[in-house]
Amino acid sequence: MRIPARSVCTAIRDDIVSGVFERGGRLTEDQLARRYGVSRVPVREALRTLESEGFVVSRRHAGAQVAEPTDGEAADLLDARALLEPLAAARAAQRRTDAHLKVLRGLVRLGRERARRGQGEDLRALGGWFHETLAQASGSPALATLLTQLRHKIAWMYVVDPPERPADVWAEYGAIVDALARGDAERARALTALHAERTLPLHRLKRPERGRVRVSQHAVNTASARN
Repeated sequence: MRIPARSVCTAIRDDIVSGVFERGGRLTEDQLARRYGVSRVPVREALRTLESEGFVVSRRHAGAQVAEPTDGEAADLLDARALLEPLAAARAAQRRTDAHLKVLRGLVRLGRERARRGQGEDLRALGGWFHETLAQASGSPALATLLTQLRHKIAWMYVVDPPERPADVWAEYGAIVDALARGDAERARALTALHAERTLPLHRLKRPERGRVRVSQHAVNTASARN
């Protein structure tokens, strides 16, 4: 069974985001092939994709390395998200399906329930699913892909503190969904922009830990290869 490069790419990206591979660290095809239990071919393809996404850089005579974004580049990520998420919400108000609305309303219902119970870890995952679904509802695969890449990079570069009043965050999400349901693109845009502005202070830059080495082996999830 050939493991698809996209599965290897996801595994490497996840390990970069979580800090298994520290910024500036070298990535060799042999090392990665052993770690994920695959051949060098999907690793090579995955590294090309990650380079195009900005997670990896290739240097002459040095090979592939984890990228080292500057603080300015990290700030640009939040600025880009503040522009693209409201655009996606406006598009979603015009293009969303009933299925999108059903999923978004379900997420808001669960988020409000978890907020009342103080289940912060659940809220973080639910919030990610909400934004992912909102991007998909835009009806623009290119825009959804850009936003997914931004979310990965922001998770790589920033620690996001939990809000003091999570119920207020989910009330904002609920208002966005109401705007989508009414087809009100301008309100959806404005509410999403306001949400991005309010959550901006929760982001703190991560400072890489130098000299930390993790050697645990990690096999690629092969579920997608069987489907």
